[in-house]
Amino acid sequence: MTLATLADVLQPALKGNYAVGGLVTLGWEDMRAYAYAAQSIGAPVILQAGPGCREHTPLPILGKMYRHLAAEVDVPVVAHLDHGYTFDECSKALDSGFTSLMYDGSRKPLNQNIDETARIAELANAAGISCEGEIGFVGYANGENSAGTDPDEAAQFARESGVDAMAISVGNVHLQQDKEGGLDLPRIQAIEAVTSVPLVIHGGSGVPVAQRTLLAQTSKVCKFNIGTELRMAFGAALRASVNSDPDQFDRAVLLKATHDPVMTATQSVLRAFGAPDLRG
Repeated sequence: MTLATLADVLQPALKGNYAVGGLVTLGWEDMRAYAYAAQSIGAPVILQAGPGCREHTPLPILGKMYRHLAAEVDVPVVAHLDHGYTFDECSKALDSGFTSLMYDGSRKPLNQNIDETARIAELANAAGISCEGEIGFVGYANGENSAGTDPDEAAQFARESGVDAMAISVGNVHLQQDKEGGLDLPRIQAIEAVTSVPLVIHGGSGVPVAQRTLLAQTSKVCKFNIGTELRMAFGAALRASVNSDPDQFDRAVLLKATHDPVMTATQSVLRAFGAPDLRG
């Protein structure tokens, strides 16, 4: 069993100047490809259940799936709740075997966000698992606009919430399909100057790969969430599978063809974060 907490994988990354991929899952086919990709290059991996994933599959089932995959490989695997919005949701994830809870109070006033995140951090830490929080709001492509993280507020949030990792808004955007963005490096430097907590970039698919590598090597950014980029790889592979044989109707056959392309795309994503081969 290689099940790990978020702190288990981010603290070594912080000290070793690399980052870990928080990979957004939607089903068995992609999460299996993510775990096997991590195994193939010896990198730790964070399997994440976001709101869309939870609408499709109940948390108790997801917890079992993540834990099964962790037992199948010999690299650290984190079972992570992404964007939990309520105490009850986080508590249910804990009961379902998750090893990391991300509470998202980023739309709320600072003090309310701190208080509610601290409650989740206390719940997590009492159970021996980790907590991630978010300060500053990370917006969505063609949707809600971002509200950048204020360094002073980030320092207070990190100090008073007790989180093991802190997601920040520094030019990153959820659901971005291209890599033409780029992050606000001076803002990142100002934030990391006032806190020792590992930093997290949501919307990592929109960040140029060279900048991901640079930040992994030279900053306190230790976790990049990657969803859209790998969903696009999955969609392309599934479309090719369907189109290759119009008479094929068996979903098991159609979905099997996604494994190798998604695994290859995942290997590329994880290698850019620079983790050493943990297999020895």
